[in-house]
Amino acid sequence: MTPGARLQAAIEVLDRVQAGTVPEAALTNWARASRFAGSKDRAAVRDHVYDVLRRKRSCAALGGGESGRALALGLLRGQGADVAVFDGAGHAPAPLSEAERAHLAAPVQMSDGERLDCPDWLMPALRASLGADFELVMEALRHRAPVFLRVNVAKVDRAGAIDALAAEGVVAVAHPLTDTALEVTQNARRVRQTRAFAEGLVELQDAASQAVVAELPPLKGLTVLDYCAGGGGKALAMAALGARVTAHDVAAARMRDIPARAARAGTRIAVTTRAEGTFDLVLADAPCSGSGSWRRDPAGKWALTPARLAELQRIQAQVIDGAAKRVRPGGWLAYATCSMLRAENAEAIAAFLTRSPGFRVERTRHFTPLDGADGFCVFLLRRD
Repeated sequence: MTPGARLQAAIEVLDRVQAGTVPEAALTNWARASRFAGSKDRAAVRDHVYDVLRRKRSCAALGGGESGRALALGLLRGQGADVAVFDGAGHAPAPLSEAERAHLAAPVQMSDGERLDCPDWLMPALRASLGADFELVMEALRHRAPVFLRVNVAKVDRAGAIDALAAEGVVAVAHPLTDTALEVTQNARRVRQTRAFAEGLVELQDAASQAVVAELPPLKGLTVLDYCAGGGGKALAMAALGARVTAHDVAAARMRDIPARAARAGTRIAVTTRAEGTFDLVLADAPCSGSGSWRRDPAGKWALTPARLAELQRIQAQVIDGAAKRVRPGGWLAYATCSMLRAENAEAIAAFLTRSPGFRVERTRHFTPLDGADGFCVFLLRRD
């Protein structure tokens, strides 16, 4: 595919997204209907789509509308790229109309929400939560997230993992956020095809997610319940550090890959949809707005509503209360979200403590994209 054809394909995908289709589904449907597209073509189209979604408000302002075509024009304008690709040649986007040329030639005055690609209704809460870092964080969220790997220390050390990846053309460097984190700097899309990945030496996992596990007490020998395990990234990380882990989630389908991933990693993890008994440590990585990971899921930024945020806060209260019941006396409760909103973090913990005076906060850690990875927050509590 030519660059113009790739951009036109992205425009068509964006139109489907704007009509309500989930981005991943829209991209999958396009790929299935476009068997001629090679892996590099699919990657380029995907990059165009996600680059727009991260900057949808500014792209709409710069491009003069919210259609896929206007958003793509806005992306190129914002990047200072040449719009000559809109020439109608082959499968490229049709030539610019007079109205489009006029809009592109005129200066655009953007509001703060447009400039920072932030929903207006969320700006006060994010400003209050992030303080002086607000604008820097919002700017960071407008860019692609790095690709991170977690070194499986049950099998290899960090230097060994770097060497194993390098032998297959994947360049990774140590990341300072935690001792297990690697940032992939070259050939990230090749990671899943490497022997290092197939043999369980490394797993794809954001560095801040790994750092949450690093904030937990020493795990070797502890019985641990991952109360909202999902795909099991943190469960695998805890098992690699010697914990006896039980993964729990109300939806069994979300955990279906955990046994295979654990086998590849050389660890064992029990899986259940019904937690029973008590544990030395319970980790509740609660459903949340995902504001810390909007670089990876930019559609979530635009889909979030005040009603949905209020619903998430109710769910978070239920999750932490349920998780607390599984902590043995003297044990630990860890509450984490990939949100940067106080309403989902500090305020949620304050409300929990009023309901459960038998717990106390031992330490708290906040991460934002300014730390180089996703935004995360973790509270470590001790039960009397």
